[in-house]
Amino acid sequence: MPVQQLKEFLDGKDVRYISVQHSPAYTAQEIAKSAHICGDKLAKTVIIDIDGHMSMVVLPASYRIRWDKFMKAMGTDFIELADEEEFQGVFPGCEVGAMPPFGHLFGMHVYMCDVLSKYDEIAFSSGQHGEVIKMSYKDYVELAHPVVMTEGFTRPESKKKKTPSWITNKRMPQSA
Repeated sequence: MPVQQLKEFLDGKDVRYISVQHSPAYTAQEIAKSAHICGDKLAKTVIIDIDGHMSMVVLPASYRIRWDKFMKAMGTDFIELADEEEFQGVFPGCEVGAMPPFGHLFGMHVYMCDVLSKYDEIAFSSGQHGEVIKMSYKDYVELAHPVVMTEGFTRPESKKKKTPSWITNKRMPQSA
């Protein structure tokens, strides 16, 4: 769905939104920084394969899927990240990795992290790596009909690894 079609879809539903142009960015965190949007409020779209069927997962840019818990919440033991080659043709006119989070427009179920419900507004890629759409969370939910999930997501803590206590408490031998 090219950007213009997305905007026509939103206009046709009388939804208020803002288009934000930014320098091209490819990861969710880069997009948030480039568009000056908090990573918790920027929804990233992840395409997964659940038991042989492609689905869409929408979560804050600052979060990641916790696969073991996500599979348990979904009641299956086969969920994996879809390969870009597998889904590239499903999103005509969209740049790979910039798919808007409207799975029903592409024949997919949408599963969404409940953390996004804390905010009045949601932002997401428009289909291009240089533009995001901001709209009300309420309008997004009414249009996309996502299954809102409380399990299966985590916010990674600092990437700096902590030294285990058994190492820091160990006394080093005195040199003679």
